[in-house]
This record gives sequence, C-alpha cells and structure tokens, in this order.
Amino acid sequence: KPIHKMFGIHDFSIFLTTAIILNITPGSDTFYIVGRTLAQGRNSGLASVLGISTGSLCHTILAALGLSTLVLTSSWAFLAIKLIGAAYLIFLGVKMLLTRKTNNEVNTNFKSSDFFSIYKQGLLTNLLNPKVALFFLALVPQFISDQTPSKFLSFIILGITFVITGTIWCVFIVCISASCKNLFKESKHSTRWLNRITGGLFITLGIKTATTD
Repeated sequence: KPIHKMFGIHDFSIFLTTAIILNITPGSDTFYIVGRTLAQGRNSGLASVLGISTGSLCHTILAALGLSTLVLTSSWAFLAIKLIGAAYLIFLGVKMLLTRKTNNEVNTNFKSSDFFSIYKQGLLTNLLNPKVALFFLALVPQFISDQTPSKFLSFIILGITFVITGTIWCVFIVCISASCKNLFKESKHSTRWLNRITGGLFITLGIKTATTD
C-alpha cells in the first residue's frame, strides 16, 4: 500500500504536479534568489534558498499544528477549512488568469554578504509573509481525506513534499542564474503563461473540493 494512502492522502500525483508547477512559476522568492545570485554569487544564492526553504518548513509545521487544534475543537472544522481554502484557491486562480501585468523585477542591491546573514534574511522574509501560511492552509487540506485520523502527519508529508520540490527548483535557479545573467530579465511571456496554467489549476482544485462529497 503506497505510503501516502496510509496517511489519508489522496490524489498525490495531482498534488505533486501542482507543487512543481507552482514552484517553477516565478514569484517574489524566485526574483529575490536570482537577485542575490547575480549580485553576490552562487553561495549567496544558495544561502537565500536555504533560508526561504526553512521558512516554508516552519510555515508547514505551524499550519499543521493549527489545523490539528481546530479539528480537535470541532468535527466540522476540517470541512470548513477545506471549503474556505477552496474558495481562496478559486479567488487566486481567477486573479492569476485576469492579471496581465507580471512583477518580475530583479533587485541586485544588497548590503549583507556573509552566508549566515543572507540565510537569516531569507528565513525572515519568508516567515514574516502571512500569504505563505494562508496558502499552505488553503492548498494542502484539499489532498487530505476527511476520515483520516492522522491529519497532522498528512499535512507534514504534503508540506515537506512541497518544500523539497521547491528547494530543488530554487537550487537549479541559482546554478542557471549564476551562469546566465539575462535569463530572468526577459521572462514576461513565459511567466504570463505559467500564471494562466497555475490559475486554472487553482480554480479546478477549488471547484473539485466544493462539488465532491
């Protein structure tokens, strides 16, 4: 029996596909990492990746703890979270489909240069972004069965999967941007299409959750 089914996770392949598409869609973290790499080199880019990934892992654990607490409080809480999350995903999806402007500015003005300072800055940037926690609470529960008693472990497994795929992609970005400095400066067209694909995924996931018993 696949390990994801043992923990009440369904449609894991869809989650993995969604995670990969989300991670390769350029966002603020992507351009922060690219900026660090272009300005200060490969090691600085890797320090940023580690900081952001650590922040995402912290968000995963905190969201899982919060979810578990709510579920223990009320039997209807988990369903409510999934429905609210579905609505939020649909909202994000529509917004991504309708937005034409792409914010892909690469900042290369950074003062700190030592590895730990850059790591700490990446960590704090991610931790202090409430949208990250909200996103985890909206997306991850859509792939957890209502009947599973191990929702905390299910959330952690899915969250770590998301963080690992994101980390691998970000390390790849560091390696590429260290070699090709102009790669992300002319990516508006590809970013727009990735936004449309991701927006469609969000809407589909939201509708699927809202219409499935």
